[in-house]
Amino acid sequence: MAVRPLGPEILEAELEMIEPPALAFQAGQWLSIPFGPKIVRAYSIASPPQSPRRITLAADVAPGGIGSTWFRRLRPGDEVVFKGPLGGFVFSRADPRRPLFVAEEIGIVPIRAILRELYDTGFGRPAALVYWARDPRWLVWDAEFRSLARRYPSFAYHPVVGEAGPEWTGARGDVAEAVDRLAPDPADLVAYVAGGGDTINRVREVLMRRGLERKAVRWERFW
Repeated sequence: MAVRPLGPEILEAELEMIEPPALAFQAGQWLSIPFGPKIVRAYSIASPPQSPRRITLAADVAPGGIGSTWFRRLRPGDEVVFKGPLGGFVFSRADPRRPLFVAEEIGIVPIRAILRELYDTGFGRPAALVYWARDPRWLVWDAEFRSLARRYPSFAYHPVVGEAGPEWTGARGDVAEAVDRLAPDPADLVAYVAGGGDTINRVREVLMRRGLERKAVRWERFW
């Protein structure tokens, strides 16, 4: 096991599978970690399915609850018991529509797994990511997404922050406003939105106002 900081209050943990020796899952799914008879916490898998023997989890540990405390205290050699994989926030290659991914801070975790899988396995269709954070320090994997956009011209990456110093030359503002401004034409579009419930609702309203059907907006709520 290896635990690394990704941002001010975001940690990444790489787990080596023991039993089973490899985990079959779909990009975008999550694991359930039990902390008592009726206490569980969900952690999205950040790594792609092509690496089934080493699973990467990432979490915002700022809330300071039982799950955050456990994640902070993870050390090499610790055994992690979980249930899963679970969840249906997954992308189907059989869907001919262009994907628009929208992430708010820690909501980037399942989307990162989906993008890693798509572009590691030859996905050549147009796709876009609008990634919002309160400031640039919370844009975890930002360098990875910028590299992806350079290597694959069909992938559009739009990082947006709420506030930043003069060194930030990128976009600023509200996530829903950014989606309204940056999202491609809604024709033949399917959206995947992950983050807080309020953000999901506002982004969905923006996309529906632009002509996207409600069922074409898929979401994963983190808080």
